[in-house]
Amino acid sequence: MKVMKFGGTSVGKPERMKHIASLLQKETEPALVVLSALSGTTNALVSIGNHIAANDRHSALQTITTLQEHYYNFIKELLQSETTYNKAKAIVDEHFDFLNIILKISFSEALSKDILAQGELLSTKIFSCYLEEIGESFALLPALEFMSIDENEEPQIGSIRTRLTQLINQNKDKKVLVTQGYICRNARGEVDNLKRGGSDYTASLVAAAINASVCEIWTDIDGMHNNDPRIVNKTVPVEQLSFDEAAELAYFGAKILHPASIWPAQQYKIPVKLLNTMEPDAKGTLITQEAAAAGVKAVAAKDNIIAIKVKSGRMLLAYGFLRKIFEVFEKYKTPIDMITTSEVAVSLTIDNPEFLKSIIKELEVLGTVEVDEGQAIISVVGHNINETEEIIKKLFGSIRSIPIRMVSYGGSRHNISLLVAAEHKTQLLQQLNKGMFGLN
Repeated sequence: MKVMKFGGTSVGKPERMKHIASLLQKETEPALVVLSALSGTTNALVSIGNHIAANDRHSALQTITTLQEHYYNFIKELLQSETTYNKAKAIVDEHFDFLNIILKISFSEALSKDILAQGELLSTKIFSCYLEEIGESFALLPALEFMSIDENEEPQIGSIRTRLTQLINQNKDKKVLVTQGYICRNARGEVDNLKRGGSDYTASLVAAAINASVCEIWTDIDGMHNNDPRIVNKTVPVEQLSFDEAAELAYFGAKILHPASIWPAQQYKIPVKLLNTMEPDAKGTLITQEAAAAGVKAVAAKDNIIAIKVKSGRMLLAYGFLRKIFEVFEKYKTPIDMITTSEVAVSLTIDNPEFLKSIIKELEVLGTVEVDEGQAIISVVGHNINETEEIIKKLFGSIRSIPIRMVSYGGSRHNISLLVAAEHKTQLLQQLNKGMFGLN
């Protein structure tokens, strides 16, 4: 069995949902399909939750009404049969009745998670109505019956495997199995989620749990490109990457793949394919254990980076100084992206500003603290690039006239990262595209 995940843009319009069904009909292998919410839905649900939290019930009601109207129009265009249309309308009404009821309830974190779950529940149920209409052999497997995380918000792959296998065995005669991405239950049994981009994570976890032949991630672009196509004029898809390369690219800003989704597939050696729903015959990108070749494969950019420098004369020859710095970030559960050191200073970067004030306050006990917000990390990624001739020469020859705040080299054999002010990001990506790949 293969796993096929379709993102928000792939299910965002009725004709695209029909297109997914036609792709499934061509499949010779049974498929477990993971769906995201319809594009725009999760943003609307976040907005509804924010309005309720701010006690702005009127704005929340307006957003709910607008979203419900969108779903009415969607199912009207998607479904021709009166029976399946009425079934879909009852589904839409049921979920929006829930959203209207919560307007009368006090806001809580648990309620927020319930609100966010509505998007995937709606998309999968509506898609199931269409599969029923066209006579496809299918079953809907509710993710809330098998997808779970522990008290540390880590997926419980053992219990996921056990419960999902039971559900699959109960539907052995079905060619297509449909489930929700993103949503899960937490250690308390409450509705929760795998955070933004979590549908990729769901697909990878499911693929690992059932030992799938492949995990296909279908989006609106033909694989992972060598650079950001939204910024750089000419980019090309990368045909093959190792899991290590893909993980570096995903973590450092390649939007096509959620960083967490690499780990389960890599652990269980499940190949991942990044494919284009709009161009299903395009090769896309294959991600496997092995790299296709050495050398630079792609460049990625990570935005909203904060650079922090801690300077202290006491650091000179002092052991334990770095440990004290790291303990501050551990205390506030804030990951560090890059780090460089000198005799008297440590520079590092974070991408989460939530506890910045508290972190700075504690670091000031250790030395003088300088903070630069509005930075970007540009990462050059490829297999064994630290051992590949000419890479450094090409890289620094491409930088020309752009001030570099930090360089991280040697921490990984597959990644060289540069920190620049956000205003220089576009120029640097364009120069790297020409200097590293020969593309203007």
